Amino acid sequence: MTHSSRSTTLDAYAQRFQKLKADLAQIEYFSKGTLLARMVRCGKPRCACGKDPSKRHGPYYEWTYKARGKTVTVRLAPEAAPFFRAAARQYRKLKTILNRLETLSRQALAKLAKDPSSRSST
Repeated sequence: MTHSSRSTTLDAYAQRFQKLKADLAQIEYFSKGTLLARMVRCGKPRCACGKDPSKRHGPYYEWTYKARGKTVTVRLAPEAAPFFRAAARQYRKLKTILNRLETLSRQALAKLAKDPSSRSST
């Protein structure tokens, strides 16, 4: 590979890296975890929820996440559920962007290691 094609490749990496950094700046509040909407049985013998799953009570929303190796479950008001659902989406988006940044960095570093003189500013 010629010096100019290496430089072009590194420039392309730099452009993609900058784009991903811009995407990172668009991330809003995020949180790792899972939002659950549970439909539950009440346990009363005469209640229809015990016999017919479509008549269960709910949904009751729960946010579950890990903290210090333990599972934490928080019951949420129905109005809070959309915020936590959005936070989970933002967390997945953040992880995707970070993984792409890491992959791109590894590729650029491998090119730079082969020919340090082709270094471009990033």
